[in-house]
Amino acid sequence: MLTPRIFVVTGANKGIGLATVKALCEAVGSKSIVYQTARSVERGTKAVEDLAKSGLKPRFHPLDVDDASSIETFATFLKKEHGGLDVLVNNAAIAYMGDATVPIEVQAEHTVRVNYFGLRAVCNALFPLLRPHARVVNVSSAVGHLSWVDGEELRRQLADPALTVEQLDNIMRDFVKAVADNTHVQLGWRDVKYRPYMASKVGISALTRIQQRMLDQDPREDIVVNHCHPGYVKTDLTGNTGIFTAERGAVCPTYLALLPPNVASPRGEYVWHDKMVLDWVNADLPHPGY
Repeated sequence: MLTPRIFVVTGANKGIGLATVKALCEAVGSKSIVYQTARSVERGTKAVEDLAKSGLKPRFHPLDVDDASSIETFATFLKKEHGGLDVLVNNAAIAYMGDATVPIEVQAEHTVRVNYFGLRAVCNALFPLLRPHARVVNVSSAVGHLSWVDGEELRRQLADPALTVEQLDNIMRDFVKAVADNTHVQLGWRDVKYRPYMASKVGISALTRIQQRMLDQDPREDIVVNHCHPGYVKTDLTGNTGIFTAERGAVCPTYLALLPPNVASPRGEYVWHDKMVLDWVNADLPHPGY
């Protein structure tokens, strides 16, 4: 009997995450196990129950990407229950709306901590469980593309093919400090209201490139990680101002999660919502830019 493939989607009690769980369940059927994870047990359980009414059978497990003990508990569970992991979709993220009254320095620390460092912590805990031919999807954004970084030196650092995780961590910490000091523009970051979200997604995209480079040296065969812009989706995160449905936003993450074995491309690449691979460093974003 074949071992079932194990899928995990973070931040999946609503929006793109929940739509991705639904799409994966429909694609893989009962041959695989799809874990829908979220911070709230109540909302996560209800989401699974709602999908069950459609004949889909995802499983729920609590996971707070901003809580080290929650991440460790989940990793231990997966290892004990299944011995490994085949697909990880890192979707969990936060964003402050343009009219948020929270001080910008608090927004910056919180957003980078959850979106970048939280994702990195999940990867650190779950990557050892990845089986050969595993697929990882880091959900980025249009504003996660390097073209959103104005400073030439900062762009050079982020695009450096030898960039390390430690160096990237420091770039993210420097951004948070610079926002508090109002010196982020001098560092090369664009001065937009949603700069904490933008920087966190740029960090995720830069991290993806590092991760693929490391995985290419891993003895486990054909582990692929990509980053994607799911589209400007009408969800709570965008204040319901998007143009796409959550189901449309799940198209690209689902596509990347199901890439066939030994795929030549995309590998460590930035993928637009329509599945088009874009050069993260040099490409112009397709019109209208989202």
